Amino acid sequence: MTAAFVTMKAMLTRALLLLLVLACFALAQPACPPTPVYSPCDLVLELTAEELAAHPNPHATVRIAAEFRSPGTRTFLLTAFWDGGTRFVVRFAPTDPGQWLVRFSGNIPRLNGTMISVEATDAGVPGFLESANFHHWRTSKDRQPHLWMGDTLYSFASMPEETFQAILAKRKEQGFTHIRGYLLGSRPDNQPEMRSHALPAPDAINPQHFQQVDRRIRAINQAGMVVDLILGWDKNHLADALPTAADRRRYLDYVVARYSAFQVTWQLVQEFEEYRDGRAFVKELGEYLKSRDPYQHPRTTHALRTTSPLAKDGWITYMLYQSNDEHLGSIEHQLHQMPFVNAEFGYENSGGGASHPHHVDSDNFRKRLWNATMNGQYPTYGNTGTYGGSFPADARFAESPGTTAMKVWHDLLRRTRFWELEPYFDVSGARCVGLHGEDTPQFLCYAQEGGTVELRFIKRNTFKVEWINPSDGVVTPLKEFKDDVFVGAPPSPGRDWVLHVYRQGRVEGLGRSYKFESRLVPIQEPDNAAARVPFDVEEPASMEVNTGDAMQAPFGVKLTRESRATRNMMFLWIAENTVNGQGHRVAGTGEKGFLRFYKEAVGELPAVVNVRIYGLNAVGKLYFLDRVYKLLP
Repeated sequence: MTAAFVTMKAMLTRALLLLLVLACFALAQPACPPTPVYSPCDLVLELTAEELAAHPNPHATVRIAAEFRSPGTRTFLLTAFWDGGTRFVVRFAPTDPGQWLVRFSGNIPRLNGTMISVEATDAGVPGFLESANFHHWRTSKDRQPHLWMGDTLYSFASMPEETFQAILAKRKEQGFTHIRGYLLGSRPDNQPEMRSHALPAPDAINPQHFQQVDRRIRAINQAGMVVDLILGWDKNHLADALPTAADRRRYLDYVVARYSAFQVTWQLVQEFEEYRDGRAFVKELGEYLKSRDPYQHPRTTHALRTTSPLAKDGWITYMLYQSNDEHLGSIEHQLHQMPFVNAEFGYENSGGGASHPHHVDSDNFRKRLWNATMNGQYPTYGNTGTYGGSFPADARFAESPGTTAMKVWHDLLRRTRFWELEPYFDVSGARCVGLHGEDTPQFLCYAQEGGTVELRFIKRNTFKVEWINPSDGVVTPLKEFKDDVFVGAPPSPGRDWVLHVYRQGRVEGLGRSYKFESRLVPIQEPDNAAARVPFDVEEPASMEVNTGDAMQAPFGVKLTRESRATRNMMFLWIAENTVNGQGHRVAGTGEKGFLRFYKEAVGELPAVVNVRIYGLNAVGKLYFLDRVYKLLP
């Protein structure tokens, strides 16, 4: 068969399909103007009075599916969502330029088998967000690195329009790339009427609420930001609102149909541990979302500390944290090959008030920001005056010392190959992330105490050095040097500083020269050989542990071998009852303290738990010990 014959056959096939499209839709038909790739196109379908009469609750009973076929024969299956009255919408984002054919099916007989076409244009749209280099992010179409700098705006869907627009304008100006918030509006703790506003019944939705969400997500996307959508509040809210699996599937179908064509990530529920049988609940949601989302947007859920108990379940694609614990962040970064985002390392209280321990002053917020960065985590900001949690959002707090610190962070990271930086350990007096390539060595180090820093390199090289004040971004350059070790103190002691070390002449090209998946970043295989592990468990000393009403017990480790590598150790204690299927929980961090055993994970006492103790030494080597304890009341 000749190439000319194949081409002619393809042209005839397409012509016949177009004729079929015209023949099948003699009535008014849904249409989109030419649509840029990765941009939403709304195909509107109006039910007749007779069709609506047959479906008194159209959200629950009408089923309209649209199969999209790309010019390259890629296919998507999307469903229509009810938008109030007689109106249904199929919302679609083409991923390739050219003509897409659309075929409708479902339980509205008039639409079955009808076809239309949508023309997609190859505009300068970057594509959807996806992971890259294991711990980092890029956009799918232009394959450019993506710097995740988030803001928390829980009540974005329901706050007054003037407040929303004012905060959004500031966040765009400040360089933020993500807005995190509740799909269902303000938390019911603050506005009890919100509990049933968006979802008045398990089989019902309020179209007006979601129409406002549409407008605001469009505005955020048009401002160049991704929306991190939280689909349910904490305290078992979504399980109570949607008590059956069928209710939850209906809700997720609606969410995917309405929002997957936008620039979003999915953050299922707030604090999954507060849900009954939380691990199984979010796994059910996550697996269904994975099966239904044609664009495979990044997925995770929120946690009291870490989502690592869910990592083996196969549906999360990035880790989410609510913790400023350096031990937890540093050690887990060595164990998982997915991006890390810290959504609540601390909220800045710049005058809006404080209601939780992690609502901290501006100086402490800045320190937590940079320590999260040294853990290898991308940050999400929060201000108690704007985040819409404990207090109503107020645009007066949209600019603060914390947002200045975030902008300093943003501008400095943009000068680096941030998409390849990984925690680096051969340092004293600071914590570092670095890139140790032949052509592009580069290091960012955070000296929280402002003392002397000693940074060792794999090989001798010529470097430029500068100190950055993380409060205001003022740069103090030093003379370049050629050596395999840097030793120096910041311009003034008694405060925190950022040290930037990079190869001479390379900064100018860092933003233009890159290759994703360019370095192997393997997870560590932690060492548990008794002869090499440099520590042992001192407490609990017995296999039987009395936890009391507080479900706590003292813990401690002792070094069994001292060396330069063990001069600074981090420790993480995780506990799991393997019988009840809730996964592990972080029981403690550090060398000494009290182990906390969580009842929802441990179950009724007495119970047998496996405890794993990880130790990370000063040069990045990870070890672990296993212990089994019987917990007694």
